[in-house]
Amino acid sequence: MGRIDDRGHEKGPLTLAFDIGGSHLKAGVLSPAGDMITERVRIVTPKPAKPKDVVKGLVSLAGQLKRFDRVTIGFPGVVRRDTVYTAPNLGNDLWHEFKLAAVIAKELGKPVRMLNDASVQGLGVIEGRGTECVITMGTGMGFAHFLDGRLAPHLELSQHPIKGGKTYDEYVGEKVLEKIGRKRWLKRVHKIIPVLETVVMYDTLYIGGGNSRLIDPKDLPANVKTVSNEAGITGGVRAWDKRIDHLFEAPPKAFAPAAEHTS
Repeated sequence: MGRIDDRGHEKGPLTLAFDIGGSHLKAGVLSPAGDMITERVRIVTPKPAKPKDVVKGLVSLAGQLKRFDRVTIGFPGVVRRDTVYTAPNLGNDLWHEFKLAAVIAKELGKPVRMLNDASVQGLGVIEGRGTECVITMGTGMGFAHFLDGRLAPHLELSQHPIKGGKTYDEYVGEKVLEKIGRKRWLKRVHKIIPVLETVVMYDTLYIGGGNSRLIDPKDLPANVKTVSNEAGITGGVRAWDKRIDHLFEAPPKAFAPAAEHTS
């Protein structure tokens, strides 16, 4: 533990963590140890979720939380460094190649790191041993994969077909939950768990997201756990760990094959 200041807080950078979802935008400020030191605030995600309107919403949430030194964004889609490439539940065409992290850094005047939202949640719950996976049950189904605490390259598993041509998003997402009800939805969740174990061979699977509250932990295998939805925010501190610095560095130069040898 680091030094303690005169207010009883551990000294070090305070992290403002944003969790962007299809239904709500959420935020909180975290201590250097990853503890929430403010109330968690949220607003409804704009419809349609145009980038400029989401940015406006995030800035308004930051204004409610006052002091912080850096920012972490959990985004529901494929992201690379400061850029969004897909946003299945916000509108792909609106978001493709939008430099969200750079825009927020300019708006708030603080350094920003952005990861897929399931990756941020995973950083908040994993133990760092073996193969660990995280799925988030919300508007869609998020996915993240870790090996000995190291974040693997992102797979947008939510867009992969699981049954009858339906993607995971379409099979266990929010819309189908509302359509078929909790009982049938839970049956589907329990069907995908062994599929994921076969595909990924995880040691531990964590299920988070807002709809994970509908799952009874007693009905799950021993190596499957439900976790608090707050991890989507509290994992924001670990996004600044040195072990994932490489994800935010400038991309390497394109590979250039050696010149063909001629005699």
